[in-house]
Amino acid sequence: MRSNILQQPWQFFIFNLGIGFFVPLLLTQGALAESKQSQLITEIPTVIDSQTLSTDAKNLLSQNIENDLVVKITQIKVNTTNKGIDVILETTASEKLQIAVNSQGNNFIVNIKNAQLFLPSGNKFSQQQPAQGITAVTATNFDANTIRLTVTGEAGLPVVELYDSPREGLVFAVASAAASGQQPQTPQPQQKPTNQTQSEQPSAGNDEPIELVVTGEQDGYRVPNASAATRTDTPLRDIPQSIQVIPQEVLRDQQVTSTAEALKNITGLTISGAGGANTGTTDVQFKTRGFDGNAIRNGLPTGFAANSLEVSNIERIELLKGPASVLFGQGSPGGTLNVITKQPLRDPFYAIEATVGSDDLYRGAVDLSGPLNNSKTVLYRLNTSYLDRDGTTDFFNKKVFFIAPVLRWDISEKTNLTLEADYTDLKTEANPRGLPAVGTVLPNPNGEIPRNRYIGEPDNNEEGKTGRVGYRLEHKLSDNWSFRNAFNAGFSRYDFNKVAFPVGLEDDNRTLERIGITDQKEYSNSYNLTADMIGKFSTGSVQHQLLFGVDLSRFDTIESSGGYGTAPSLDLFNPVYGQPFGPATDKYKTSGSTDTLGIYVQDQVNLTSNLKLLLGGRFDTSSSTSRDELANTESSQSSDAFTPRLGIVYQPIEPISLYASYSRSFTPNSGTDFFGNLFQPERGTQYEVGIKADISSKLSATLAFYDLTKSNILTDDPDNFNFQIQIGEQRSRGIELSLSGEILPGWKFYGGYAYTDAQITDDTNLDLVGNRLNNTPENALNLWTTYEIQKGSLQGLGFGLGFFFVGDRQGDLANTFKLPSYFTTDAAIFYKQGRLRTQLNFKNLFDVDYFDTALNDLRVFPGEPFTVQGTISWEF
Repeated sequence: MRSNILQQPWQFFIFNLGIGFFVPLLLTQGALAESKQSQLITEIPTVIDSQTLSTDAKNLLSQNIENDLVVKITQIKVNTTNKGIDVILETTASEKLQIAVNSQGNNFIVNIKNAQLFLPSGNKFSQQQPAQGITAVTATNFDANTIRLTVTGEAGLPVVELYDSPREGLVFAVASAAASGQQPQTPQPQQKPTNQTQSEQPSAGNDEPIELVVTGEQDGYRVPNASAATRTDTPLRDIPQSIQVIPQEVLRDQQVTSTAEALKNITGLTISGAGGANTGTTDVQFKTRGFDGNAIRNGLPTGFAANSLEVSNIERIELLKGPASVLFGQGSPGGTLNVITKQPLRDPFYAIEATVGSDDLYRGAVDLSGPLNNSKTVLYRLNTSYLDRDGTTDFFNKKVFFIAPVLRWDISEKTNLTLEADYTDLKTEANPRGLPAVGTVLPNPNGEIPRNRYIGEPDNNEEGKTGRVGYRLEHKLSDNWSFRNAFNAGFSRYDFNKVAFPVGLEDDNRTLERIGITDQKEYSNSYNLTADMIGKFSTGSVQHQLLFGVDLSRFDTIESSGGYGTAPSLDLFNPVYGQPFGPATDKYKTSGSTDTLGIYVQDQVNLTSNLKLLLGGRFDTSSSTSRDELANTESSQSSDAFTPRLGIVYQPIEPISLYASYSRSFTPNSGTDFFGNLFQPERGTQYEVGIKADISSKLSATLAFYDLTKSNILTDDPDNFNFQIQIGEQRSRGIELSLSGEILPGWKFYGGYAYTDAQITDDTNLDLVGNRLNNTPENALNLWTTYEIQKGSLQGLGFGLGFFFVGDRQGDLANTFKLPSYFTTDAAIFYKQGRLRTQLNFKNLFDVDYFDTALNDLRVFPGEPFTVQGTISWEF
């Protein structure tokens, strides 16, 4: 039976709380925005050469100008310069204007009071990719008395000089952070020297510069733009779908050592496989909105799941929630994880970091970047790290070496080429395999199984090597059109000497039956190529940003081989290890390949300045071949699918976005039914509505409601043994609330709440209908907050506190057992002095005994106990 997601009283409370939060915000945001325009530009650290200020330029920075005249800006021009661009606001009354700067992240944001846009094209201006290192320039009427100008940098906050020009009006000379020499990570306050005398000052008739170099702390928990949802750098508020971004600053403050550990910050996401920090597994298998998720890297599929071992080269992590096949092809409907890696900087930057912690954890990391020639057209970045740690499970140890070089060549002002690679070498001893449910989450007459018990063999060793190499080419054809091409090739090589897996628990509830796999090899390669065009044009007053592209990919299973045999049983309460495995009597060796081709088109349409459409469609065709090398047999199959997406965004006032969207996904199904009919692709269909709010320039929130259905699921054929039919259906409905940013100076917040009602709605086994989807909590909450003292003798001292609640979850689709809910607490203390940062992190502060995930009733994975990590880092 289908249920209403707001059927319980507390659910109505959450719903009303969200509405009660956003509706007053709609009514008061205009007044708040108006009051904020009176703030001085000196609210953020700036560099101002006072001797170069003319009388008119000084008036621009004055808070005391009282003039009710609204100045008309009749034209906006963007001219290319040697360093970047000049943004010219044409007016004859620039001396009437007041300016306040409130930048965030890579966005230079300036509010110009006493002004309105009266442009030939309307009351909004936008230009994408105007110059190297500068992503966008936008200008809008923020309210009836104020213009907001935003310049977005690619690698960091742009450096801006302001000119009061009698000939042209107001001129902002913009250089990218890299081109100007500004270090975007941890910029230091500067004072611009001057030796000018009064007679050497510029005359009143000349253009007079005021350097507005923002040098305060630029990092933050709010990221305004993302690329995962549209394959373009689009403000989150303009995307009609929920997307959550974990910035590098959150990863740093929590001192995460794996991607899996970082993902606990995403509202409603759960780890569904054995990919936690306390394992040597390289694949991050996760669920969001009740369904499996997908992983890409810098917008490209990698052929493998996201690397869970190292985060040293990660700039941020984006998660587009819900189906994303319209841009990235076949995939599960839960969501798509896009890992964005660090890119080269134009000025020398060197950082080293060392961490020690519980479970004999030792980790070192190095981050190097800078130019390779005097003209700074060839840049590099190198991230490398090494980790050695034991775990809470007996005999466990993993060693990880990681290196990721990047080289960028600015071939010309319009063309750049980036070459990048990464390589991971993993060695694992006694990789955890979980524990039976009986004795962990279910009672066992023999008592509780020790959490550190290992159910394999101590000499179970694994060695893995993964790597990628690729390029990204960007060429600007004109002011409005650009071409992009990217390619990567990856490999994965894993060898297992022997592995023991549980296959049953005997009636005494203590003897674990096991099967052994020896000489296992898993070798594969992947190749991914994409090319697209991005263009901007207008049809009358309607503005378009068109994306058209082609994807081509190939995944080769070079070898999947091994041998199954008997393994000695294990007493869970008194284990005896080292007994010999039986001979491998059931050997296998397979190979195969999958080729896919996708063609996609997307149009971001601005009907008006506050009404936007997102239209997209994609056609995919794929073919796969599988070979049994021992039996010398081969089978093949092909499929194709079309996936659409439609979304609308309405912004009644600039800080508020109301949106609705429809999107689909597909995943190929292999095999045939009893009558020889090929299975149709598995489908995902989502309807979503929501509200996005920029509560302030540094704090934003999203409230989303969704209905997501997965259909064409294979289920057992009740009439024909050992065959399947396609009638299965699963449905997830829910509410998600997320909030991130800076509440007050120094006080940062990142958190959210998710309610998920995920059920089986159709299956040939009627007993499963109505069951909840496994590893999916009905309620989940995450909250992480830090405060850093802003001034005084303790300036630079900070504290962090995190709360993570996960409700109870079903351990399997049959709902035979539950993983209990848990609530854990993390904490941090850090101190920054100049380029030195020291930090202590306490994870699971109160040593809560909990369970992370379950693969089945024989493999339940305990969560990590209380651990301490100490880190020291130095930038130079």
